[in-house]
Amino acid sequence: MSGLLAAIASISLVVGGIGIMNIMLVSVTERTREIGLRKAVGATPGDILRQFLVESLVLCSAGGAIGVLVGVGGSQLLQRMAGWNVAVAPYSVLLAFGFAAAVGISFGLWPAKRAASLSAIDALRYE
Repeated sequence: MSGLLAAIASISLVVGGIGIMNIMLVSVTERTREIGLRKAVGATPGDILRQFLVESLVLCSAGGAIGVLVGVGGSQLLQRMAGWNVAVAPYSVLLAFGFAAAVGISFGLWPAKRAASLSAIDALRYE
């Protein structure tokens, strides 16, 4: 049963990561002119990379926070409605946030590199 749950969780993380990557690619495409402007006024590729990695990390951390709140709320509801003894371990909450951050960084890296590698001139011409 543990193996089955781990497999389902892994598939869910990969699917969620692909969704994050697509959202970040759309964000890069929509903000191409902004990236070109930032590069034209002196932003380094590292600055652009950090901007999009932080955005991906914040997006995944917000999703992780919502997931933890739903999980804790659901366990409290289950405890009250069914009378089960339910405990939420603090390390499991930290582990959930750690995985959310890891998914955000790993799946946000490619769109961030793509944004950082844009040429300032080509990005400013983009329509």
